[in-house]
Amino acid sequence: MLQKNINDLLVFLSVAKERSFTKAASKLGVSQSALSHTMRNLEGRLGIRLLMRTTRSVAPTEAGELLLKSIAPRVDEMEQELSRVIEFKQQPAGTIRLTADEHAANFILWPKLRNFLREYPDIKLEIDVDIALKDIVSEQYDAGVRLGELVHKDMIALPISPEIRMAVVASPNYLEKRSLPKKPKDLLKHQCINLRLPTAGNLYAWEFDVNQREVKVHVEGQVICNTLTQMLQAAYDGFGFVYVPEDEVRIAIQQGRLIRVLEEFCPSIPGYYLYYPNRRQHSFAFSLFLKIFQQQN
Repeated sequence: MLQKNINDLLVFLSVAKERSFTKAASKLGVSQSALSHTMRNLEGRLGIRLLMRTTRSVAPTEAGELLLKSIAPRVDEMEQELSRVIEFKQQPAGTIRLTADEHAANFILWPKLRNFLREYPDIKLEIDVDIALKDIVSEQYDAGVRLGELVHKDMIALPISPEIRMAVVASPNYLEKRSLPKKPKDLLKHQCINLRLPTAGNLYAWEFDVNQREVKVHVEGQVICNTLTQMLQAAYDGFGFVYVPEDEVRIAIQQGRLIRVLEEFCPSIPGYYLYYPNRRQHSFAFSLFLKIFQQQN
């Protein structure tokens, strides 16, 4: 029975994890109709419904959830064991999937990984740039990079950067006819470029250190973004102040393209951590990847 059902079970796992026939079909490189046909055959042979389908969503039934929890870890373990076979090749290969926010991807990961990729041309790297706190296990990432205070406690966490200093900047064009803020609350009189957080959907409150006390300022402005690139472009175009990591704007400040204010009030926040599940074995490619960051600690 197993031999007859193994491929169909892999299809079920993909659809159940993605909660979508469309996403699963894209990932597996087959048509949605083929996946639907496979699932009907599997459910017919087992004599039980595994997936609930509506026009808007797909979700495992109670029996499907039980099967998912039972076989998914075993399939993951088999995939990990198969990946170890790569060690017998002269040149390591495989795909490493990472999720990181935009700043970490640009300033922490890429400067180290570009040489790594040149050294191992058969290793592929996929970086999903997103500020959302994703579940790297359920979404099948090898690792994630987030600020230390945001890393889940059940993960192995490796510090990979110093503390991050923040900066408040605006363009000379914006400040041409406006007075400079002298204290954080003065920002309430200015246009500021906000960041929309992906989880609760709230706007990020700018954090300052005033007399060794944390002060949060809920700024307002015409522009709301969800990426650093958008925020910085709006700042360059004169739409107000922006609150970003210092190294994102250091060169622009030196060149006079942006003007920094409130420097004495801007705090340093915990640095970035590389985090990943506590697995007994990793792929050879991922083990090589980890060495890059373990060597700096």
